[in-house]
Parts: sequence; C-alpha cells; structure tokens
Amino acid sequence: MFKRIDHIELLTEMPERTVAFYVGTLGFEERSRMRIPETPAGPLDLVYLDLGDTTVEVMCYPEAPAFEPRGPRQRLGWQCLALEVEDMDRALAFLAEKDVPVHWGPIRRPEYARAEIRDPDGNPIELRQWYGR
Repeated sequence: MFKRIDHIELLTEMPERTVAFYVGTLGFEERSRMRIPETPAGPLDLVYLDLGDTTVEVMCYPEAPAFEPRGPRQRLGWQCLALEVEDMDRALAFLAEKDVPVHWGPIRRPEYARAEIRDPDGNPIELRQWYGR
C-alpha cells in the first residue's frame, strides 16, 4: 500500500539561500519551480529539489509576515532530515571546505557513524554512514 516518502516540505523565508545550499553544497538538483497564486496565506512559491529518489519541496509565502515559532520547541521546517553518506570523514572534510560546521559528531557505533550539520535556516541535517550495507 505505502511505497516510499514522496517528498519532504521545507518552509523558509529565504528560498534562494535555501536552494543555493541544498544544490551548491549538498548536491541536490533543481527539478522545477511553480507558484500557487492563491492560498489562505497568500501566494506560495515552490521549488522541487531532488537527490536520488528523495525530493525536498522548498516552500515560501513571499507576501506573508515573518513566521513566529509556535512554542519553545517548534520552529520552521522539519525536525530532522537524514542523508546517507558513503564516507563520513570525506563528507565532513568536504563540508568543512564549504564552511559548513559540524553541529555534533561524528558518533561512531559498530553499525554506523552519525553527525549533524545545519542548513542556512538552522534545520538539522543528520549525516549517516552505514557500515556493511
């Protein structure tokens, strides 16, 4: 019945900065852009970014007032996006060259290594290298 995650929605106030990070730093490819002219919050701009069979839908309401967190533990965006990497050390070295700091990690376990970076809006991106897969 259920096949896969079709896409992940990422709400941002700075879509071009977000697209530049996901495309220029993480290697996503821009698939398409569209505008939905009428929504309850005003026009909605969408950019679809693909990495393998994963899609991130970058969303922005350009005419909406600034978003406010809905509580101390909520914020714009998802709670975590996890990307599988081939080699953790090589991925972290590449990100360091792009001035993307490691927020925590890497943590190494017998089955995997994990680390976390943040996108320009502060959304966490977990990096995971699975051993033996």
